[in-house]
Formats: sequence, structure tokens, C-alpha cells
Amino acid sequence: MNTVEENRKMLADAIAVIKDHVALEPRIGIILGTGLGSLVDGIEMAGVVDYDSIPHFPVSTVESHAGRLLFGKLRGKPVVCMQGRFHYYEGYSFQQIGFPIRVLKALGVQTLIVSNAAGGLNPNFAPGDIMVIKDHINFFPGNPLIGRNDDSLGDRFPDMYEVYNRKYVQLAKDVALQQDLRLQEGVYVGLTGPCLETAAEYRMLRTFGADAVGMSTVPEVITAHHQHSKILGFSIITDMGLPDNMHPCSLEDVIGTASAAEPKLRDLIAGCVERM
Repeated sequence: MNTVEENRKMLADAIAVIKDHVALEPRIGIILGTGLGSLVDGIEMAGVVDYDSIPHFPVSTVESHAGRLLFGKLRGKPVVCMQGRFHYYEGYSFQQIGFPIRVLKALGVQTLIVSNAAGGLNPNFAPGDIMVIKDHINFFPGNPLIGRNDDSLGDRFPDMYEVYNRKYVQLAKDVALQQDLRLQEGVYVGLTGPCLETAAEYRMLRTFGADAVGMSTVPEVITAHHQHSKILGFSIITDMGLPDNMHPCSLEDVIGTASAAEPKLRDLIAGCVERM
């Protein structure tokens, strides 16, 4: 476990290298999940920084995660996209998963938009649906805030009230209505993976109030909320975890469904960014 001083030094090292490559100061950060890497279409590019060139930055090991920061303007707003994220099942600690979120904040990001591919638990959902996240359940065996707190970043005991900004959730609904897009709303539950869930586990998660399940997002969102970022989250429903009607599912299926639904999410995010 690093000390506060060590974490500050790591953050300063990363920021120095990034600013050597890019002058743009982003205000909105966007995390692109599995199969969603081409959401960057439509961004007026100002610079690219590969993860492996940034000191202390994790490196993506999952298929479809390119592993680079993309800087530019989307609908006139300065943004940075994480094209590829990090997962606990890759062997990273929760602090390592949260480190890029600290970097985005230090670069100037005030709003974080997270996206992911998720399994649907709500029987009213269907593969290809987009869900705006209204809340989450943390089923990971840990928390990125464990350890000494840096009071300059956030409170020791952050209140988890309204983690996902209500105004942004409503904004997403308004933009979806404008775009004639059916937008679902629900609770996301995060588990470690990398295996998918059993029928009994799907039934349990649904009983607990979850509408979609995935292997990411929660550690990043906790980190972002700790540092007072505004958060908007989306899940693409790539498969259905209905315990009485289950079918085999592969990574290729997940990526294929996410890629097919991606243009809808791209337009939705762009519309939200324009009005932020």
C-alpha cells in the first residue's frame, strides 16, 4: 500500500509525461468499455498518449481495449477518452484501477462518463438495449479508498448519496427522447469476473435489486465520486442472465452485440456532452 506522498509523486510523474504530449485541458472524461472503442468517432483529435508510455499507468490486457488516452473536442467540448479500462480480474489492485481516474481529475476533468458492456437481469431488457445507470451495488471484495486518505482529494468517509448525477440521468433521458432511442434505466452490480454468473447467482442478483451485471465500473466510479466528479454511466446490454432461460455466451457474442449497439450509444453520449 503506497503512502499519500508516494501516490502524489506517482500522479505528478504521470501528469508531467501526458502534458509533454498534449496541451489540451479536458473537462469531460469518457471511459470506453468492452467492444466500445470506436466511440471516439466524431472527436476532433488533439493528441494520443499510449498507456504504456505513462509512468505508473496500468496496461490493458483485454481484447478490444486499445490502451490509450485520446484527447480532442466532441461537439465543441474538450474531452479525454480512455480507450480501454482495467479490471480486478486482470490482477490489478483497486488502487491501480482508480489511478487513471485520479490522473483524469488532475488533468482538469470535472465530469466522468463511464460505459460498459453488461449482462441484463431485468426481464424487460433485451440484448442491444442501452441502460443509463441510476445506482450501483458493489460486490467487489474491496474498495479503492482503502488505505490512508489524501484529504486534498476527498473525504475519508464519502457519502454515497447520488453517486450518479440525477441531472445527468435526466439529461440522458431527454437526449434519448430527442433521438427516438429507447433508453432503459437501472441498477448496475459489479462482480470480479472473469467467469460469467451461474443461474443461481443471476437469480440472487436480481432479488437484490440489480438490473444489469458487469465486471468493471464500480471501482472507477467510487474513485471519481470520492474526488467530487460528476458521473454519468451507461451499460450496453449484451446478453441476458435470465436464470430460467439461459443460453451459452462467449466474449465474441458480447463484443458483437456491443459493437452493433455502439452507434446508438455514441450518438447518445455526444448529445449529452453537447448539452453539459
